[in-house]
Amino acid sequence: MKIHIGAEKGDIAPTVLMPGDPYRAKWAAETFLDNPKCINEVRGMLGFTGTWQGHPVTIQGSGMGMPSLSIYANELISEYDVQTLIRIGSCGGMQEKVGIRDVVLAMTASTLSTPSRGIFKELNFAPCADYGLLAAAHQAATDKQVPVHVGGIYSSDVFYDERPDLNEQMMRHGILGVEMEAAELYNLAARHGRRALAVLTVSDHLITHEALPAEDREKSFGDMVEIALTAAFS
Repeated sequence: MKIHIGAEKGDIAPTVLMPGDPYRAKWAAETFLDNPKCINEVRGMLGFTGTWQGHPVTIQGSGMGMPSLSIYANELISEYDVQTLIRIGSCGGMQEKVGIRDVVLAMTASTLSTPSRGIFKELNFAPCADYGLLAAAHQAATDKQVPVHVGGIYSSDVFYDERPDLNEQMMRHGILGVEMEAAELYNLAARHGRRALAVLTVSDHLITHEALPAEDREKSFGDMVEIALTAAFS
């Protein structure tokens, strides 16, 4: 039963991009889609459907954190039969080689806890991206000459983190960046046999303490959206 998405069955495309911020969903739809139509406004979590190069695409906000994303991804899969779900969002860099504005493609997503933990019980399940999407996104970033990194990320279940020791271990083990949603998206995709990928723009850095100026965010996030769209239909 759909509770949090008010769209009709035919209003949502088989391919959905999921930014956390509903207003980023609005911006991306109006910038990259032809004839975007608002298909969801429940609880202010905006969603839009249009076309990109003739392909139907929905861009639906997911909110912040894995519990929120889990609600929307579950309904998109169970109620609308969505086949491809791509998170587009920001992350904090955790390696010196990862620069501000770079794109990170999350091959895997480590985490302390997700909404799926109760299912896995004692098992530490390792959720990962769909390889076809991952390879296509890497090629798209390379073609656009956007600095891109492929590897593991950390999906934190808190924003105001008070575990510097854990961040140190993430960095020590080569984790590229930290965000708050991808691990549960990958869990759900694995469970239901769907394709998933997280395409992330580095907006700040935990080592250098740099941050992307507000006026530069739109262009950098635009690269991320184009990479995600190209990967979805390659």
